Amino acid sequence: MADPTPVIDDLRAETEELDLLVAESSPEQWALPTPAPGWTLAHQIAHLAWTDRSALLAVTDEAAFRALVEKALAAPDSFVDEGAEDGARLAPAELLRTWRSGRQALEQALRAAPPGARFPWYGPPMSAASMATARLMETWAHGLDIADALSVVRTPTDRLGHVVRLGVRTRDFAYTVHGSTPPADAFRVELTSPTGELWTYGPEGAAQRVTGPALDFCLLVTQRAHRADLALIATGPDADHWLDIAQAFAGPPGTGRSPQGSER
Repeated sequence: MADPTPVIDDLRAETEELDLLVAESSPEQWALPTPAPGWTLAHQIAHLAWTDRSALLAVTDEAAFRALVEKALAAPDSFVDEGAEDGARLAPAELLRTWRSGRQALEQALRAAPPGARFPWYGPPMSAASMATARLMETWAHGLDIADALSVVRTPTDRLGHVVRLGVRTRDFAYTVHGSTPPADAFRVELTSPTGELWTYGPEGAAQRVTGPALDFCLLVTQRAHRADLALIATGPDADHWLDIAQAFAGPPGTGRSPQGSER
């Protein structure tokens, strides 16, 4: 049974780093467009706050969360955007307070969760560690969108190890949401961390392999960069196909980003 404490600690660090990036932004900067069509910097923070509140309900009030899922199923094409739009209408200071209080409440709930507990989600049920990992992944990915809007380059950290692990574990999910049968054989994944450590998954002798920088793999599975702009190498047709469809987030397949013609 995985101890959720390390990933919850890293989730806190990730959110605090993003908070520092946006806390002193001007009203004009809060209105800047981000790479997500129609979303400003305010929409990005509002989405994180909304999703943190959803996760808090999943952990603390399953009935209320089930009602939220039913609402999402009734309007699958607009549900997420509506949540971001509602929050983006708030004044920046109020939106910041909402985001901060929500993520702190979620952190406390995750730390207090009983060992072995599993919580409902929009995809498969999650443990406290998995829930924290998903929140870290999304915070990092939307933080990239915000950094792009502010013309800031964020320094990657080894907290990306959680995003890598989630991206590897969601391999079969990516095939399923594309209407395909996942390969029966395990893949070998070898990625170089931001500090130079080699992170490996899967059997050493696997015929299907993916290698490259961990940052690039994280950009791929969060669909923050096009595969053509990344230094990932696939060996074998199944691994090659996976890199075309990979996603670490719940929900239908995303549209991804257009190729930029240069590596990130």
